[in-house]
Amino acid sequence: MFIGHLPAGYIISRLWLDRASYCHISHQSFLVAGMLGAVFPDIDMFYFYLVDHRQHHHHHYLTHYPIVWFSLLLLSLIWRYLRRDSQAALWSIVFTLNAFIHLFLDTIVGDIWWFAPFVDKPFAFFNVPALYHPWWLNFFLHWSFGLELIMVFGAILLWRKHRQVIN
Repeated sequence: MFIGHLPAGYIISRLWLDRASYCHISHQSFLVAGMLGAVFPDIDMFYFYLVDHRQHHHHHYLTHYPIVWFSLLLLSLIWRYLRRDSQAALWSIVFTLNAFIHLFLDTIVGDIWWFAPFVDKPFAFFNVPALYHPWWLNFFLHWSFGLELIMVFGAILLWRKHRQVIN
C-alpha cells in the first residue's frame, strides 16, 4: 500500500470521533494521533534504506509485527479502563489501532508475518505480478491501487462534509 494508509487513518479516526463524545479531548490532536499511527509502522523504511541497505523485506521488521501493535493496543485499552479521564490513553488507543489496521491494509497485496516472531511465514491476500519496470509500476497498475484511491476520495469527502458542518 502506497497512499492509502494516511487517508484510512483519517477515516477511522474521524468516524470514531464523530460517534463518540469526547468533549475533554482536542479533536485535532485525536485525528493527528490516529493519522500518525496509520503511517508509523513504515518508520522502518529509514532503517531499510539507511542501515539495512534493502537486504531484508521491511515488513519483516519489528514495526510490522502484529503482536507488537496488538500488545500495545491491549495495554492502551487497559490504561483507558484504569484512567477514564486520560487523554493520553485515548491518543494511545487511536494511534495503536491505526497502526494495527496499517498491517491489515498491507496484507491486501503485501506480505505480513502475522505470527511473527513465532512463525516465519508471510501472508498476503493477493499477489502483485512483476510485469513492469520500475517495480512500483506493478503496484500502481494493479487493481488494488483502486482501493487506495477509494480511500483517498473517501477521506476527502469525509473531510469536506466535516468542514461544511463547521462552517
